[in-house]
Amino acid sequence: MLNQLEAIRERYEEVSQQMTMPEVVSDMTKFTRLSKEYKDLEKIVNEYKIYKNVLSNIEGAKDIIANEKDEEMRDLAKEELDELLPQKETLEATLKEMLIPKDPNDSKNVILEIRAGTGGDEASIFAGDLFRMYQRFIEKQGWRMTLLDHNEGTAGGYKEIVVQVEGEDVYGKLKYESGVHRVQRVPATESQGRVHTSAATVAALPEADEVDLTINMNDIRVDTFCSSGAGGQSVNTTYSAVRMVHIPTGVTVSCQDERSQIKNREKALSVLRSRLYEMEMAKHNEAISAERKGLVGNGDRSDKIRTYNYPQSRVTDHRIGYTVYNLPTVMEGEIDGFIEQLRMADNAEKIKENAMAVA
Repeated sequence: MLNQLEAIRERYEEVSQQMTMPEVVSDMTKFTRLSKEYKDLEKIVNEYKIYKNVLSNIEGAKDIIANEKDEEMRDLAKEELDELLPQKETLEATLKEMLIPKDPNDSKNVILEIRAGTGGDEASIFAGDLFRMYQRFIEKQGWRMTLLDHNEGTAGGYKEIVVQVEGEDVYGKLKYESGVHRVQRVPATESQGRVHTSAATVAALPEADEVDLTINMNDIRVDTFCSSGAGGQSVNTTYSAVRMVHIPTGVTVSCQDERSQIKNREKALSVLRSRLYEMEMAKHNEAISAERKGLVGNGDRSDKIRTYNYPQSRVTDHRIGYTVYNLPTVMEGEIDGFIEQLRMADNAEKIKENAMAVA
């Protein structure tokens, strides 16, 4: 670990020097990239300095205990050592977590897609419940949400709803929500009072930009059509809604929530780019899946990740076996506990992998 930390310190000094070079200062793209790297490295280097200081003090205390003839000095050194050793363990745990290779997508914004699955009208209603849960969570995080597209269910809720979420570390938190969410409850349409099981899928896609993925516009077919739903006099009279089809893959996206066709085109292209980027990520993840068998954080939409049981007021995350009995609170957007537990489990796996790689 010390070798890794020393290499990071050297890179930190190197980046610091590069940021003062005139050719870097004049290149905003390069300067921004280096500034971000400097900020990330600085956190580790500052913690490393504290750790080195603690190690030095431990060696000093041990030397006094071994060689000092004054008993009072030895007792003081023993007391100091008793305080320093737990500090050393805490700092080592913190540094190990900081040394985990960071997912470069964690800082990205997210295209959040929620779709009704099995269960008919009840599945659409549940998809709407999930959307409201995430909406409240997003508000509590201080993030910004923009509606991109939606298709309402016949009995309420949504057959499909797509939103853009912007803020700090959005993908780093929402990535754990991708998968199949299952609900067990008595539907409003059930006259016999029987518990039904329905499902909805959630996909949190890191928002890709042109640097991440370049799309050949000749590969895209663009169709325009009249918007539907609320929106004023222009609805059903103006061809402002946009549908894009990526011909090589068949991926189709649409956006109709802006009155301007230009804005709908921009949003549709953003969603298309993110979906294609996710496909590339999926290929990469599949290539390394044999090495990493943990389910946490792999974002597979086919995985049943969580069950919301209304009769028992229970919510269970099946990936880590984490259960809480406060379903109403969870549906009000209090999902921080799940995200934190999943993050900890994910990091534990990565620490183990990192240790094996170093060994």
